Parts: sequence; structure tokens; C-alpha cells
Amino acid sequence: MNTALAAPAAITLRNLTVAYRGRPAVHALSGEFDAGSLTAIVGPNGAGKTSLLAAIMGRVQPSHGDVRFDAGPGGRIAWLPQQAEIDRSFPIRVFDLVALGHWSRLSSFKGMTTLQRDAVPHALATVGLDGFAHRRIAELSAGQFQRVLFARVLLQDASVILLDEPFNAIDARTTADLLAVVARWHAEARTVIAVLHDLEQVRLHFDRTLLMARRCIAWGPTAEVLSAEHLCRARQMAEAWNDAPLAWRQAA
Repeated sequence: MNTALAAPAAITLRNLTVAYRGRPAVHALSGEFDAGSLTAIVGPNGAGKTSLLAAIMGRVQPSHGDVRFDAGPGGRIAWLPQQAEIDRSFPIRVFDLVALGHWSRLSSFKGMTTLQRDAVPHALATVGLDGFAHRRIAELSAGQFQRVLFARVLLQDASVILLDEPFNAIDARTTADLLAVVARWHAEARTVIAVLHDLEQVRLHFDRTLLMARRCIAWGPTAEVLSAEHLCRARQMAEAWNDAPLAWRQAA
């Protein structure tokens, strides 16, 4: 391989360990997410997938090792959390929630510019919610709300995008539409990392995969990572924990 032509790393993990109450959720994980890559993170429940995203975002401090983020000049990182983490009873309009995507670029003394305001309905149209701007988020279905969260990420214009179970409990049409948004981000050379459970979905839409069972089982091209041998090893490691259910789609 000609290393001179290799893609630079957007995120580098060096011996990363994340622990809660002395128990490792992520253990000694090292590797790189190349700039512009499209990577799925998979593994049994309790494998440390969400903890890894939290460490990359800086929401939790590593117990050991570190995360290095290099998105280039002006680079930003966006994070789409699981729906369960958001209080949908909060009385906020779709427009205002999506507009929060501009938050990091807003002046302390001025509101949104006309261009920024106009970007909100455009983002909603992109995710298939044209005309939804003035609805309350409590009125939306799970699929519609997930489209709103994707619209907010669109406005963040980030070079690195982290998605935590973005297609969980939503309908097939919404999943297809949002996968098209992910494909668009990839075509724009953004680095996209998504925690997923549906292995067939990963095989069809993600060219790179990190298979975790707290430790790294395999990391590389999806077809190589999702081998029967690697999946079996991940299941065996999960069974050894005796502390997490194995509700994992084993589409081997």
C-alpha cells in the first residue's frame, strides 16, 4: 500500500478505555477513523458502542488512553443521540429544535441571520418534512421526530457526524430516506460513524465496520469484519460477561 495516498485520520483512538464504577465498557481500543469514511459500529448489547461515541464526543472522560480529533481547519463534530435521551414533552416547535443546529455559530448578541433562518425549512424539506416547521415535537411520530434530528445535524454542517442507533424503531420508508441522507454526507467526504444493530443494513450501506465486544473484535472492510468467525467470537465474549442480554440481530 502506498501510505502517501492513504486518507488522513479524522479520529484516532489510542489504547482507549472507558470504565463505569471500575468496570470497563470500552477496553484498550486503538485504531483510526479515516477522514471521509463511512463506518458502522456493531456488537452485542453492552459492547461499549454508545460509550465509545460518548468518549469521542468528550461527554465522558477516558479511564486510560485518549481520543484525538483532527477534522482540519474549521472542522466540527455533530452527534445524533438516541431518541430515548430526549424529552419530547418539552414544548418546542420543530423549527426551533432544528435551528439549534446553528447554535455553535450564533453571536452572543444577535439572533439568526436571514440566511440561517432560511436554512431551517430547507433542511426540513431535505429530510421529507416540508411544512412541519411550526408543529410541536410532541405531535410527531417516532419516524418524523428522527427526521427532525437529522435536519438539525444537517444545519451543523459538521465534518464528523456520530449517529447513535439512528434507525431504531422507525419505519422502513423513513429508514430508507435517512440512509439516503447518510449516503449524501459520505459523498460530501464527511466522516460518518453510526452505531447499528441490523447487520444486513450494515452490509448493504456501510463499507467499513468496527465490531466490538468491549474490546475490538475486528475493524476494517465490512465484508471481512462481519465474518461468521468474528461474529461468533463477539457472542462468546458477551456471554462471558453474564451481565447483559444478547438482544442483537445476528444476521450472519
